[in-house]
Amino acid sequence: MLVPEPELRTFTQNIFLAMGCSEAHAVLATDVLLKSDLRGIDSHGVARLSGYIRLWEKQRINATPDIKVIYETATTATVDGDAGLGLVVAPFAMQIAINKARTYGSGWVSVRNSNHFGIAGYHALMAVEQDMIGFAMTNASPLVAPTFANERLLGTNPMCYAFPAGQYPPVIVDMATSAAANGKLEIAQRSGKQVPEGWIQDGQGNFTTDPHALKSGGSLLPLGSDREHGSHKGFGLSATVDILSGVLSGANYGPWVPPFVSFLEPPANPPGKGIGHFLGAMRVDGFRPAAEFKADLDNWIQRFKSASTIDPTQKVIIPGEPELEAEQDRMQNGIPLVDAVAKDLYELAIKLGIKPLER
Repeated sequence: MLVPEPELRTFTQNIFLAMGCSEAHAVLATDVLLKSDLRGIDSHGVARLSGYIRLWEKQRINATPDIKVIYETATTATVDGDAGLGLVVAPFAMQIAINKARTYGSGWVSVRNSNHFGIAGYHALMAVEQDMIGFAMTNASPLVAPTFANERLLGTNPMCYAFPAGQYPPVIVDMATSAAANGKLEIAQRSGKQVPEGWIQDGQGNFTTDPHALKSGGSLLPLGSDREHGSHKGFGLSATVDILSGVLSGANYGPWVPPFVSFLEPPANPPGKGIGHFLGAMRVDGFRPAAEFKADLDNWIQRFKSASTIDPTQKVIIPGEPELEAEQDRMQNGIPLVDAVAKDLYELAIKLGIKPLER
């Protein structure tokens, strides 16, 4: 099913309005979600809407949060999201980081008491638009086993670094620190497909290609999959995200991060509040003139794009290029929805009393 971007945007805004979000929050949350779908990251876009609704129904998402700064210095701040949508809380925090960077050269904001914030790239790109380098990361519900473990203690814990270029699009390194994002498992489940070996282990610690393995005691693996292929590095990256997002902010961390699925209750007696994020912005001209940096980054991009390759039909892909190509295509031709997601959205519309998408 292909849906034109304007139609999907209106539909998604109506979902958030039906939750009780303000118009401004509904517009912003929709923009974050659709940026994911447009960029081809289908696991973090409108496919998440039914999950948000279920959490809202369980009173684990506050549709009208009082988001506020609870701790602050000249260049840093901690934000309490009041259990709001991370799609709204994270841009609020990034704007604070950008404002501080304008004055002092850099700004860093930790967030507690939030929820799933969509793709990290959306928030990091807010800084890029101001000729700044953007940073965004978040912890997530525990689905990943550390190296050598068969216990789920970490989330997929994505991190993003975004750099402004000149004649080229920005370089955007946006990735999970697990071997695969959980959303990719959900897509495989909905499509009835197996996943590559090295993404998941079963409850006994053996590799499996069954995307449903997490439901029977399995776990996602860190980036690298096993020790011989560098999983300790993925574990280290994930730990860094968890500490900056959770421990630093006063959010939950490790196994205490609340689950995204509504049928699982949050752990009892957690050490913090909600999910945590960490966002930052650095002015390029705090180091050298921005035009010079962007010219050199253009040169960097051009050199890497012209690299000799093993297969002449292949080319080196600059981080962010596939997503940009997807965005250009989907803005023109529509956003594809797999049947399971289209069905979810139809049922959601009927439930909330809003106009369903044209099928």
